[in-house]
Amino acid sequence: MVRAAVLPAVGSPLEITEIDLPEPGPGQVRVRLAAAGVCHSDLSLTNGTMCVPVPAVLGHEGAGTVVSVGEGVTHVAPGDGVVLNWAPACGKCHACSLGEVWLCADALTGAGSVYAHRSDDGSDLHPGLNVAAFAEETVVAANCVLRAPEGVPLTDAALLGCAVLTGYGAVHHSARVREGETVAVFGVGGVGLATIQAARIAGASKIIAVDVAPAKEELARKAGATDYVVASETTAREIRGLTGKQGVDVAVECVGRAVTIRTAWESTRRGGRTTVVGIGGKDQQVTFNALELFHFGRTLSGCVYGNSDPAKDLPVLAEHIRAGRLDLSALVTEHIALDGIPAAFDNMVAGKGGRALVVF
Repeated sequence: MVRAAVLPAVGSPLEITEIDLPEPGPGQVRVRLAAAGVCHSDLSLTNGTMCVPVPAVLGHEGAGTVVSVGEGVTHVAPGDGVVLNWAPACGKCHACSLGEVWLCADALTGAGSVYAHRSDDGSDLHPGLNVAAFAEETVVAANCVLRAPEGVPLTDAALLGCAVLTGYGAVHHSARVREGETVAVFGVGGVGLATIQAARIAGASKIIAVDVAPAKEELARKAGATDYVVASETTAREIRGLTGKQGVDVAVECVGRAVTIRTAWESTRRGGRTTVVGIGGKDQQVTFNALELFHFGRTLSGCVYGNSDPAKDLPVLAEHIRAGRLDLSALVTEHIALDGIPAAFDNMVAGKGGRALVVF
């Protein structure tokens, strides 16, 4: 038996309880978690913004050590450190054939499977976003684990599973920030902080962080922000004022709200680029008129998982970490236990702090 955070139903509070995990079957890996990040996507699963079968063990950003492997698994072995990949590509669908593995049509099929059972009543449990990282141990498909980078502590490597891949990819793959360009980052949570660091690594000349909380300025500047704007009705005007009245070259929205997306778009120069990373609800409608779309010539694009290929991007990120260019500790503002996840969700809703990290 292992302890896990179970979502019994959408809209219900998490329950910290014991679950029974089976031994790994063919093509499966059992992992003992070292750490798991509390991501806004987990919160979106609890409130129904994103949908997965329930009851489920949540958590999708994690790293740990391989305990055992099933038949046919050869790329990892017991004792290996691994990073969990919550969106493994099938390699066969249309998106994968185009090399767009982050859009794989079958990436989340594992979330519908039954992977474990509650110890108290034997009821079925689903693995959240494939990997069920909010547990002391988990059993996942073999393609959901990647070897952890050498020289990176597993508690830090957990952040590579979502926040860092997403933020780095938003800058380098989606927005394609060039050296000397100006960047605005909306939302200074875990992903936002990773995005700021990625913009710094890309050589952005000015990085403007935007958040509703004045208290996050120190976090943003530590990550590499050159300027900080407290979100208001005049945010776009303030950003233009910081960029010679032109607007930034690139805006990255990490919140997922209609008003923030619209403001990010308005904050860019004519011909500027806005990348939307935040996951919003279907009720969040963003509107534009036809004339402004023509006149400003701006680009607005979505970004899934940072448009990243984890197998290719993890080694790149590892080199940035080892060289001191990427500081994973700068993303984390709180270390918690499993029973601290509900409070971490509350802080997220209140706009407090960066990434909360569950340490096992």
